[in-house]
Amino acid sequence: MPEKTLSMLNNSLVQLENAAKVLELDQWIHEMLKNPERVLIVSVPTQMDDGTTNVFTGYRCQFSTARGPAKGGIRYHPNVTLDEVIALSMLMTWKCALVGLPFGGGKGGVVCNPKEMSENELRRMTRRYTAGILPLIGPEQDIPAPDVYTGPREMAWIMDTYSMFKGYSVPGVVTGKPLNIGGSLGRNIATGRGASFVLFEALKHFNLSPSEVTCAIQGFGNAGSVAALFLHEVGTKVIAVSDSKGAVYNKEGVNPSKLLTHKQKTGSVINCEGCETISNAELFELDCNVLIPAALENVITKKNASNISAKIVIEIANGPTTSEADKILYERDVFLVPDILSNAGGVTVSYFEWVQSLTSWLWTEDEVLTRLEKIMQQGFRDTLKVYKEKEIDMRTAAQVFAVDRVADAIKTRGLFP
Repeated sequence: MPEKTLSMLNNSLVQLENAAKVLELDQWIHEMLKNPERVLIVSVPTQMDDGTTNVFTGYRCQFSTARGPAKGGIRYHPNVTLDEVIALSMLMTWKCALVGLPFGGGKGGVVCNPKEMSENELRRMTRRYTAGILPLIGPEQDIPAPDVYTGPREMAWIMDTYSMFKGYSVPGVVTGKPLNIGGSLGRNIATGRGASFVLFEALKHFNLSPSEVTCAIQGFGNAGSVAALFLHEVGTKVIAVSDSKGAVYNKEGVNPSKLLTHKQKTGSVINCEGCETISNAELFELDCNVLIPAALENVITKKNASNISAKIVIEIANGPTTSEADKILYERDVFLVPDILSNAGGVTVSYFEWVQSLTSWLWTEDEVLTRLEKIMQQGFRDTLKVYKEKEIDMRTAAQVFAVDRVADAIKTRGLFP
């Protein structure tokens, strides 16, 4: 079980405080960046299939628009809270700034259990929620995207609802849409592929090639499986992968394609032929060069950080490493590339989709992935430069670089009035 830690919002504020100290940030800018620009709380009355009406609570936060329109996902989950939405919108602000996207940070959510709702109930709730947050969203104002338990279907509903109010089609209001209404090629593999590009840059830093390393991946969902397939394709030996039910291991390397087929048939990677079934806990301590946590938060803790043998950690999941574990890994010279850089591939291709929607243009998948690679490479190099110059860990370096970019935008724009 994940260890008890600071709340996501408090932890985000601590990370901001650390960056502010390194930057010697002006106090007034620090105070601005501790608080969201605006937050909207909406009531979402929804007729259920049995004729009753449930009233859900929805949120949309725009943390910062200093560098451009707010950008961030919408999640449906029973544990959504206002603090969580604010924290995630703050992290989106840093993520977009870090890789140079002309966006600020946003986030939204509805407190509900989508697993217990029918498609019609979800559609009615999504449309009512969209109507509630309509004053905040728009292609030049705030662009939502999929997140936990939302996807292309929900984005299509949001786009259609917004377009009905406007009286014309507005595909640029959301990203992560289905391809047939303006989605982007490559969006479904963007996070996993982007993390792989970051890993390749980290390997260059250590004068290693992809074919020289072994890798363990915790999490075999969309991002983790895409990373596993691509790394296997370029010659990296993926020795273990896991899902919520357990992990599989083969020191000679597993076949991600075979595992994906097995999981589709059985619901899990465990018990796949030719692999040894191990626990998720054991996966973290395997003898390998690279560890990729790609599932839950707070899985690398003070309890297991000392036992991790990997010298490179690439965080695809959001917040997989606790603050105590961060210190332990840094003291052990483990090179950790933080989530706001490693998993920025998703929002980067969302930016590409937004540009294509605004210009009524369509890029090929090769064009999308080529542009993605360049942006992820530059993000890594910018972070590494701060890491070397300031002699700080990579997480703080990424935070420092991103906060400095946002602060610079605030200074350049000046205060109103």
